[in-house]
Amino acid sequence: MKVLIVYDSRSGNTEKMAYAVSKGVEMEGVEVDVKKVDDASVDELPDIDGLILGSPVYYGLPTGKLKEFIDASVKYHGKLEGKVGAAFASSGGIHSGAETTVIALLEALLIHGMVVQGTSGRNHYGAASVGAPDDNAAEACRKLGQRVANLVKRIHG
Repeated sequence: MKVLIVYDSRSGNTEKMAYAVSKGVEMEGVEVDVKKVDDASVDELPDIDGLILGSPVYYGLPTGKLKEFIDASVKYHGKLEGKVGAAFASSGGIHSGAETTVIALLEALLIHGMVVQGTSGRNHYGAASVGAPDDNAAEACRKLGQRVANLVKRIHG
């Protein structure tokens, strides 16, 4: 079982979140690969069981590079059904688009037929951070990784 985390990061904040999410995946005994979007390929998607996307907020949406990755994933449309998906975002301030960015990423995963699990706790849609992740945001990232890993194990284990 393997989870791929693909993220974009300009300031380093989203990158810190990506590695916190990966710790959560690892804590559950699932293999994880973390890649900046520049180094990721959609050709990896058929070989994974879970995909977690992370982006800084740009005008309430994911970055153009992450959108290009998503657009290129049409190559595998219909072939990712049943895989687990999740998302996270870092923003520059409160009420500056973290939820809309996460939801935009989740929409793409849902269109692929992927399974997305929310939480009744904080960060319902996915982890979010204002600026660099503080201890609470890092914990939300780890919990997101754990939820994804546990769902991967239930579906693909």
